[in-house]
Amino acid sequence: MTTAPRAAPPKRRDWSWRSRAVRGLIYQVLALGLIVLGVWFLAHNTMENMRVRGIQSGFDFLTSPAGFDIGELIIPYESIDPYWMAFLAGVANTLRVAVLGIVMTTVLGTLLGVGRFSNNAIVRGLCYGYVEMFRNIPVLLQLLVWYLLLTEWLPDPGEPLQLGGLVFLSKGGLSYPVPVWGLGQGLSALGALGGAGLAWLWARKARQHFEATGQPRPVMLPALGLIIAGGLVGWAAGGAPTAWNVPVAGEVSVDGGSSFTPEFISVLLGLTFYTAAFVAEVVRAGIASVPRGQSEASGALGLSQGQQMRLVVLPQALRVIIPPMTNQFLNLTKNSSLAVAIGYPDVVSISNTAINQTGRAVECIAIIMAVYLTTSLGTSGLMNWYNKRSAIKER
Repeated sequence: MTTAPRAAPPKRRDWSWRSRAVRGLIYQVLALGLIVLGVWFLAHNTMENMRVRGIQSGFDFLTSPAGFDIGELIIPYESIDPYWMAFLAGVANTLRVAVLGIVMTTVLGTLLGVGRFSNNAIVRGLCYGYVEMFRNIPVLLQLLVWYLLLTEWLPDPGEPLQLGGLVFLSKGGLSYPVPVWGLGQGLSALGALGGAGLAWLWARKARQHFEATGQPRPVMLPALGLIIAGGLVGWAAGGAPTAWNVPVAGEVSVDGGSSFTPEFISVLLGLTFYTAAFVAEVVRAGIASVPRGQSEASGALGLSQGQQMRLVVLPQALRVIIPPMTNQFLNLTKNSSLAVAIGYPDVVSISNTAINQTGRAVECIAIIMAVYLTTSLGTSGLMNWYNKRSAIKER
């Protein structure tokens, strides 16, 4: 007869001072306590000094009417709304620049980085010249240059540059037609979102098929077709509305439609062109880190140069590209605070106005810090998730 082996007795934690784990835990608790104590001391000392000098403090001002207008909005806001609504409008403007800037920077920087390996000497030279020029000019100077170009060299709003009578560009900004929002537009957006989900599934299936058979399937065009088809289905289900709000050039301005102000365009272009130069170097370094034998082996299998880059080189280069790319995304988001120099109403600009009206400098600065800390941590979390997902799995 054989007896089953006895289960090992539960391992007891040694809570004595001789345990390295216990000492480490105690040291961490003490360090955390000292940090909390230091923060409390600084906050208490600051509040006491402000009280002695008769300076009001607290965040109660956030519920008072702001009393000022904001020149550019993507969420509803009026001057009679409280300060917290004004800050929310500023945060929305900051996020609009950051999100669009990250997308445009990623596309432009990747194209420039890949272009540095082109067989065409002119393409390589242009990509190299772009990187060396834009990354060596301070970003604040670039913002000012773009703003001066848009507000000085473009024609007056009464005589704008136009494209097909639908898009107008002038010192007043870029005006373009937008659909009149209704049920059809909402269902179209939902349909496009569903198409994006199907496109993701198709890309995943295509990748699995390539890993199993070595035969690539088209991804970009089918994914784009699914998104467009989903949007069209939703648009048809909503009654196929065709009403558009089209801008019209008047004697002194362009009326109707939607528009991007010169301040927003200047910030977006300045941050995009500046950060894309650094992203291009990140992409170039990542591609250069992949052994040349990978390209030679994929070429021997019959893959074209574009397929080699898309299917073999870039997937391996991502493990080197993503961490420094995250830093560039964070830099772009934080550099958006320079928009106050050209009058774009981001969260920093709103905070400056609130400080001048209420005198709550510490509170407004704390709000700015909290906004940028939150956006930076959110960006880092998403990029860390993508980094783990894209990492090469080793056996």
